[in-house]
Amino acid sequence: MANLLLLAVILINFYTLGSARLVACIRVVALQGALLALLPLATHGFSGHALLLGAGALLFKGLFIPWLLLRAIREIRIRREVEPYIGFVSTLTLGALVTAGAFLFADFLPLAAEHREGLFVQTSLATMFSGFLLLITRRKAITQVLGYLMLENGIFIFAVLLSAAMPMMVEAGVLLDLLVGVFVMGIVMNQISREFSTLNTERLTALKE
Repeated sequence: MANLLLLAVILINFYTLGSARLVACIRVVALQGALLALLPLATHGFSGHALLLGAGALLFKGLFIPWLLLRAIREIRIRREVEPYIGFVSTLTLGALVTAGAFLFADFLPLAAEHREGLFVQTSLATMFSGFLLLITRRKAITQVLGYLMLENGIFIFAVLLSAAMPMMVEAGVLLDLLVGVFVMGIVMNQISREFSTLNTERLTALKE
């Protein structure tokens, strides 16, 4: 079950790297977050700690941050990634290469050797590399936020593997999700400040008919 979830995460990485539609990318990254919410349960069973991790991941990764991103693109009125630094086909090809490199590199890591039956380390590295690739190849700040969120999802996968030995490691990852939320709100406020001379709502009292 865990390996099926991890394979779905990798497929979502490829879709995001090759798509120009922001709404679709936000939705599939939200789906990726929802799948990751099931990962602690599939790995450690229905314990209280696993349920807490899953609920937190679903709340932040699957619901709250995607809602913020969708709200941001409504405010900014953009729908597609236009003129990325690297073309979508080239980015997808690089994504396939870094994913293959992640699987090869993971074979040399002791932690992967201890968990040969799972794809945690390989998927974690592939997702982090894919998120970083999205960060450096896109012009739109919203898409860069998606790249950061994917990178954080890769960290979450790695943290789930170590949650039994380091219970607070995954909880500390919530701070990264909060940073994404602050980043999105900063994008919205920056766009509003470009359109209007001030963000002070007291100026509304001066409106006349």
